[in-house]
Amino acid sequence: MPLVTIAAHFDGSRILLDEAVQLRPNTRLIVTVLEDKDSDRDEFMGMASRALDNACADDEVEYTEADLLR
Repeated sequence: MPLVTIAAHFDGSRILLDEAVQLRPNTRLIVTVLEDKDSDRDEFMGMASRALDNACADDEVEYTEADLLR
């Protein structure tokens, strides 16, 4: 079988694959435990959200299509 990545989760007692896959008995696996929270992603998303809020503020100038064609 070629190398594949399969999403999975831990239900409190077992690791369960999130998609169906045919595995032979004794197939070797590597398990990578991911952090519950991706702090870098959360920080980036917060920064992006604030930038979008600033760009779409109520006092932001409204440009028309004609302004873009100049």
